[in-house]
Order: sequence, then structure tokens, then C-alpha cells
Amino acid sequence: MHGLKQALLQIWRLAYPYYTTREVTTVRLWPLPAVKMQERWVALAMAALVIGIEFAQVAINVRISYFNRDWFNAIQSKDAAAFWSLLFSVFCLWAAVYVASAIIQYVIQSFLRIRWRAWMTRHYVERWLGNDTHYRMGFSGAQADNPDQRIADDIDQFTQTTQSLAINVISTVSNLISFSVILWNISSAFTVPGTDWHVPGFLVWGALIYSGLVTWITHRIGRKLAGLNFEQQRREADFRFSLARLREYGEQVALLDGARAEKVSLGERFASLIKNFYAIVDRRKKLAAFTASYQQVNAVIPYVLVAPYYFAGQIPLGVMTQTAGAFARVEGAMSFFITFYVTLADYKAQVDRLTTFDAAMNRADAMAAASALSVVPATDRGLHLKGLALDLPDGRRIAEAPALSFRPGETTLLTGPSGSGKSTLFRAIAGIWPFGEGSVTTPEGARLMLLPQRPYLPMGTLRAAATYPEPAGSRDDAAIRAALEAARLPHLAGRLDEEAPWAQALSLGEQQRLAIARALLAKPDWLFLDEATAALDEPTEAALYRMLRVELPDTTIVSIGHRSTLTAFHDRRIDMARREDGRFVPTDLAAAVPAE
Repeated sequence: MHGLKQALLQIWRLAYPYYTTREVTTVRLWPLPAVKMQERWVALAMAALVIGIEFAQVAINVRISYFNRDWFNAIQSKDAAAFWSLLFSVFCLWAAVYVASAIIQYVIQSFLRIRWRAWMTRHYVERWLGNDTHYRMGFSGAQADNPDQRIADDIDQFTQTTQSLAINVISTVSNLISFSVILWNISSAFTVPGTDWHVPGFLVWGALIYSGLVTWITHRIGRKLAGLNFEQQRREADFRFSLARLREYGEQVALLDGARAEKVSLGERFASLIKNFYAIVDRRKKLAAFTASYQQVNAVIPYVLVAPYYFAGQIPLGVMTQTAGAFARVEGAMSFFITFYVTLADYKAQVDRLTTFDAAMNRADAMAAASALSVVPATDRGLHLKGLALDLPDGRRIAEAPALSFRPGETTLLTGPSGSGKSTLFRAIAGIWPFGEGSVTTPEGARLMLLPQRPYLPMGTLRAAATYPEPAGSRDDAAIRAALEAARLPHLAGRLDEEAPWAQALSLGEQQRLAIARALLAKPDWLFLDEATAALDEPTEAALYRMLRVELPDTTIVSIGHRSTLTAFHDRRIDMARREDGRFVPTDLAAAVPAE
């Protein structure tokens, strides 16, 4: 019972935000003009319509039940006039209404589902990308593998299954109540077959006991399915991600002759997937054997229970068929758990995946909120670090900067051994590193841009890659071509509208030069280069640094690099010196003469 309560609470937490959102949307119902209203009222109105149609369909089924009774009584009494009259004046009318209502309900359900999915997808993407949560989730320790699958697949399946199950539950409860009344009234005078025992509503109790027994057996057989389905989704996503990653790093694997190692790795992942799949097949095989047997027995059980009363002359044929139909409806409603067991197991896995994704984002947000590192704007034109201490995710302190300032207009080179915290210092300045303490004050209103060693190239056109993170249309073609040529990429200037996997099509050196072109287009006030030219030869690197000083005269450049040749292109050099306690501290070295 506790598990069911917990599952319902999880579903409520996932569904509640959409149906209570106050976001405003535009709705147009032809031929009426478009109106603005809160999304929740649109959602609730569509949900109410779907539920109302479902109640109407149950009422139609009840009416058809009485038609069925009268029709078979007409057949038994060979009343042709009543037979044809009931067929055309009752059945055809209500069947047509039922079909029309089913079509309308499907359309409304489809619109509600896609609006709900769109809202949840937007909400999750905003949460995942907002406040750099996607970055911090890697440090949170929460189980949130394959966020792409959770946003793309699990949200879609959750909205679809939640809607479907909700309608089925409403239909089930309505059918249970409506047909239980019919069944109770019909069997109110029945005695237990073969005895004189009078049990009010005998057939209702029979349906309850029968469905309760088979439900218990079904759960005993299939209770491990939810966990197996959750694991299967995870292993499928891991295998798919491994294939996508191999495609992304195909050149590196080929250069290292790593095909054999990749085959082994992929084989192990796929074998794990297959093993879990076989476990699901074994569990579903047992469940299918029982439910198939149960469904076959169901076809005759209602008639077997009612037959003694028909053969005893207590009820006519029409009442017998109505009773059997009502019993089947009541028993089917009570057996909802059995009918949808596999669906419920899959659904539980979807809910668990979204819930753990939510928990991971919450932990990442809490990590950011609890961080003692702060980045705040100040009126001073310089960038200052005060009492800064940088920790690793495991809690070890790597570097300290009690008081360090970067002066505007002064190019600075940050050097030091690998692992001394140089890149971590840049992350702290960017405001994304959550581990440590101290403060970073940045010039108020200044635009900061950080170029990592391996640039990110989005999918799409070269134009979009060159202007990222600004929209592709934010710069005119002439400006983009000029930036590419200045970054020594003239061969790409004529390919702006070409779509290609640029992360694979361009060498790392070309990617780094494309990132330099981005900086030329963005013209930031502060430009941080985290070994952003490490893949280039020294002459090209030197030419780009000279070009940056000419093209971005108002930009303050701070670089991380290991080459001694970089010293000549910076006014100041800071080295991460190791103290006796093993921590690194930025230390000013002798100033260099800037290169012309």
C-alpha cells in the first residue's frame, strides 16, 4: 500500500505543474478569433471534455445493454417488428453517437497530449540548461543517465500513458458502478446455484472474488517487471549513447586502431541489454500464459454462472445475455490491474526515470545554492578574486587565490603544471564551478567570453556554428566571412549555409580557429582562452594572437597555455606555484615585452 501511495505521489508531482501553470498562451477555435488565456485553463477544459465524453460513452453502453436485453427477448419470442424497430431506432442511433463521440474524444486527447508534452519538454529543457544545471548534474552523484532519452522519450511516453490510464480508470470506475447496479438488481433474487442460500447481489460478489483472486496471482507473477523495464530502458539508452559517441570520435578511434576495443565494449553493453531482455521475456511469458488462460475462461464464465437460472426458467434469453454482459463489464472493471499490468510496469519505469531526473536537477540546483563561491558585478573596471579557494568534487582543495586582480586592457598569460587548477579558475570566474569559497567580482555590464580547448559546434549550418551562442541570423554574411578569413579559415567562407557534422568534418585546429572567429564576431569585453590555440602550429598561433590585438583592441585577453612562445604576446604572466602543502597559488612573474 505504501508503494502505491508513493507511486501516485510521484505521478501527481510530475503532472501537477502543467495543470496549474499560469503561463499565458494563444488559443484559436475555428471560426472564432484567437484569444489569450492561461495554459492551465486550456488543459483543464480539454481534460473535462475528454472525461465528459467518457461518461457519455459509459451511459451509451448502459443503454446498449438494455437494447441487447430487449433485442434477444424479441429473438426468443420471434417478434420481427420489435427486432427491426430496436435495431434501427435504438442501436443505429446510439452507435452513431458513440462513433462520433469517439472521434471527437480522440482529437481532443491528441491536442491535449501534444500540448502537455510540449509544455513539459520546454519546462525540463529550461530547468536542465538553466543556471548551468546540466553541467553541475555531473557532480551531483544522483542517478540521471541519458538526459536526452528522459526529455525526448520518457516525457512523451509519460504524457501518453498518463492520459490513457486516466481515461481507462475513469471508464473502469464508471462501468463498475453502472453495471454493478444492473447486475445487483438482476441477481437480487438469485440463490447460490444448487442451494437455497439467498445472497443479495450474488453475481456482484462473485465477480469481486473472482477478479480479486486473479489480480493477486497476476501481481505475484509480474511484480518484477517494473524494475526490469527500468533497467532495460537504461541499458538501451547506454548502448545508443555508446554508438553515438563512437560516431563522434570515429577519427580518434581509427587513429588509435581502437576498433577491436570498441567492438568488445559495444558487445559487452549489448550482451547486458540482451540478458535483461531475456529476463523480461521470461517474466512476460509466465504472465502471458496466465492472462491468456484467464481471458479464455472469461469468455464462458459469465454464461456458466447465469445458465442455471436461464435453464430453470427464472430469466429469459435477453436477461441472460444482459446479465452475462454486465458481469463481464463488472469483472473486467475489477480486473483493470490485470488487463493493464504490463502497461503499468512500463509506466512505473517511466515515472521513476522522470522522478530521478527531477531529483538530480534538484540536487544540482541545491549544490549551486549552497556554494560558497560567488560571482558578483561591481563598478570597478577590473576583475578581482578575493579569498578564493578552489576544491575538487571529492572535497580536496587544489588552489587558492587570496587576492588576485586582472586589470582591464592588460593581456595576461596563466601558466602552471597540469592539474594546478588553471581551467578550474576560469570555471570559477565563469560562475559554473560550485566547489570552494570566496568571491569573484566582474565589471558591471561587461561581456565575458570563454573559449575552451575543445569548442562546442552545434548541429546545423556553418553560419549557426560561427555565430553560436547567438542566433544564426544575428550577423550578416559579410561580417561572418570577414571573421572566418581573419581566423585563417578562408576555405569555409563560402559554405555558410551548408549543414554538416562540423565536429567531425573539421580538424581540432579548424574548430579552434572557428571559435576565434566567434570571438571576433562577439567582440567581448573580456576574452578567456583556455588553451584555445593548443592544436595550432606556433606560427599560426602567433598570427592569431597578433590579429586579436588588432581586431579586438578594447578586449582584455586572459590566456591559459603551456608554450613558452605565448609569453611574448602577453603583458603579464601569472604562474600557478605549488606550496609545501600541495596547493597551488597564482604568483606574478616578470612582465614580458608585448609582441608587435
